[in-house]
Amino acid sequence: MDGERTLAWVGREIERSSEGDVERGGDRVTELTIRQARADEVDDLRRLDVDAGRRFLAVDMAYVAGDEAAPPPWYRERLAMGRLWVAQGPGSRILGYAGTSVVDGEGHLDQISVLDGWSGHGIGVGLVDAVLAWAEDRGDPAVTLTTFRDVRFNGPWYRKLGFEEVAEADLAPELAAIRAEERTRGLDRHPRIAMRRPLGRSR
Repeated sequence: MDGERTLAWVGREIERSSEGDVERGGDRVTELTIRQARADEVDDLRRLDVDAGRRFLAVDMAYVAGDEAAPPPWYRERLAMGRLWVAQGPGSRILGYAGTSVVDGEGHLDQISVLDGWSGHGIGVGLVDAVLAWAEDRGDPAVTLTTFRDVRFNGPWYRKLGFEEVAEADLAPELAAIRAEERTRGLDRHPRIAMRRPLGRSR
């Protein structure tokens, strides 16, 4: 997906509660543009990553919320390969982004981040759709990712989008290496899993 996509979408105001996201009405229609990131936006994306991580404070995961953003070369590498998308909202403000790579010959969602105050407005879904379209254009059989299994805006959210858990014993070599590196970093203090969504004829 090389060009821009402008999506009209209805975003409901979301009220946070201990039981999850609860709609409280107040529909509003606005526009969200999904496009390739630009080189001059790397610093903005790094700041966005830090802001997005604050959401983990609400689920007592300060060790994730306190993570630093990836170094600039991480973003620039994906940018150069057409694997970095941004979600641009009202006033041209960047509300989220997604970055990908190729792992075991399949598209892999490395990172998706949405500004904390804008979660629950369909921005993440739009970014995932862009990633799926990219992978399908490449002819990939599936898209993979790793995430926290039980955090409501991680594993359960991806399941709603058609991703399924992959057993550790069934992981291909490169995906298994990613999981091993996550364990080394101490991320498995809360259960993490790999997930996969088949595409096209593989579905």
